[in-house]
Amino acid sequence: MAHRIITQVVFSGARIIGRAVTESYRQAAASQKYAAANAKSGNAVFTSSNITMDEACKILNVGPSKMGQIDMEIVTERFKRLFDLNEPKKGGSFYLQSKILRARERIEREVRGYQEMAEREKELNWKPKIYKE
Repeated sequence: MAHRIITQVVFSGARIIGRAVTESYRQAAASQKYAAANAKSGNAVFTSSNITMDEACKILNVGPSKMGQIDMEIVTERFKRLFDLNEPKKGGSFYLQSKILRARERIEREVRGYQEMAEREKELNWKPKIYKE
């Protein structure tokens, strides 16, 4: 009698776990398709770190970016201070530490993008001197 109950418990547990695994796989596949569709259409508001520029500026307490004009020394200084304050070994939060890291990465990515855009504009607007005789 006991072996029947144990068998039923094992099979029921296996069935529940099997359903959970297949459902999580379906959700992962659906979210991957959704992310790919957004990336192709160019409607991606969030980056891979899921943090906006405004949120990144608020986390590191820097002013909002105006065409990539953020002092990276201030960003780096505030990042180091906040990152060290939230060290898990010192009683800080790993979650906050990772948010601070993602905020710095997002700001760096934004500034780098504006710098590359400015360099391209500079190359495109190059006008050679033409001498008229």
